[in-house]
Amino acid sequence: MKKLYALLLSALVLQTNAQNVEIWLTKTDKSVLFQKQTNTLSFDKVSNTLPSIYVDDAKKFQQMDGFGYTLTGGSTQLLSQMNATERAKILQELFATDGNNIGISYLRISVGASDLDGHVFSYVDLSTGETDPKLNNFSLTEDKKHLIPVLKEVLAINPKIKILGSPWSPPAWMKTNNNSKGGSLKPEFYDVYARYLVKYIQEMKKEGITIDALTIQNEPLHPGNNPSLLMPQDAQATFVKNNLGPAFKQAKINTKIIIYDHNADRPDYPISVLNDAEARKYIDGSAFHLYGGNVENIRSVHEAHPDKNLYFTEQWIGAPGNFAGDFSWHIKNLVIGASRNWCKTVLEWNLAADTKQNPHTDGGCTECLGAITIGQDITRNPAYYIIAHASKFVRPNSVRIASNITMSLPNVAFKTPSGKTILIVQNEGNKPQEFNIRYHNKQVTTTLDAGSVATYVW
Repeated sequence: MKKLYALLLSALVLQTNAQNVEIWLTKTDKSVLFQKQTNTLSFDKVSNTLPSIYVDDAKKFQQMDGFGYTLTGGSTQLLSQMNATERAKILQELFATDGNNIGISYLRISVGASDLDGHVFSYVDLSTGETDPKLNNFSLTEDKKHLIPVLKEVLAINPKIKILGSPWSPPAWMKTNNNSKGGSLKPEFYDVYARYLVKYIQEMKKEGITIDALTIQNEPLHPGNNPSLLMPQDAQATFVKNNLGPAFKQAKINTKIIIYDHNADRPDYPISVLNDAEARKYIDGSAFHLYGGNVENIRSVHEAHPDKNLYFTEQWIGAPGNFAGDFSWHIKNLVIGASRNWCKTVLEWNLAADTKQNPHTDGGCTECLGAITIGQDITRNPAYYIIAHASKFVRPNSVRIASNITMSLPNVAFKTPSGKTILIVQNEGNKPQEFNIRYHNKQVTTTLDAGSVATYVW
């Protein structure tokens, strides 16, 4: 009798200690869209000859800051126009983590207007021929209309959300062409512009909004957008070491300085800026988009300067969108690819647009599909599900851990601050794939349909 009791007790302990794996699934035919599966898996010591993904939490890589979107001025304008109850409901869904909410943990906002604002503006707009080197006319008036009120609602849901600021252009009077589009920053206004960015951070702080990091210029090699600015790497290095870095230091600004913020086809740009020892001491890291080059190119910046951080800050989806193609490409290259190549953030562009992809500036993006479309109803688009597969589970300060890629199963793994293990797997093959997940000498066996993506949580 004692033996039987001991065996039953032992079985109960084993059952209690068994690690159950939760599965959240999306299928590219849209029959399943980020749904928690009713079945769970349990790790065991069985073995087979199927391909295996080995997850090794003894090998650690970068700490994650979060997953999210660019919260454009246009996005906040549309959100502001919603009924307060409906807006609160969608913000809860986007930024809370409980239930089916997706837990966005990182936002990028524009310093002044981006091309997805309804019109171009800066914080010191003057008549032609006027200048304001003392910044006496600095005002956040435009941001106070929509952006700041929405951000305050977001912060009420998630007070710890991190916010990255990115300028599309300095005020036109600081530029060589006196225009919001193109041109370069006049050398005589380098110091003024550095103080402008300091003032922006200080004034946002007064509104209760902490700017965790600042990129110096959105897409500095693309002066054809509206607004935009050309800023080659030598100019960026000079501005950081002689103006922005010292201005931050003098004003005791702790906001991180991030360089580049452009495509992965030019890793030489951030590497050359970081090669400047005087500039490097002020720089936290480099930011990337993927409209050119391969995501693997980002790794070369880590290899050249392993003490500096990397961020993935923007990628658009063109309207009307192709769910299967967009979802698959972005999961593979951004959620998995950017993370495996040392990026601390993965951000999609942009959070929201209307049914006609408005608002935007004259000359701005006319086909940028939001993660959500705000019309008579809310439509959830590919970027919503792309980010959800990571943001809900891979919380800030999670650490990427080792996992191998086998067969046609791109994947990435993380360990969360609460001790959970997260594995995001994509089947990029054209038929269902059965495979093992191996962890601590145990395994589970599971199957993913062609094109499907699953987040496994244990």
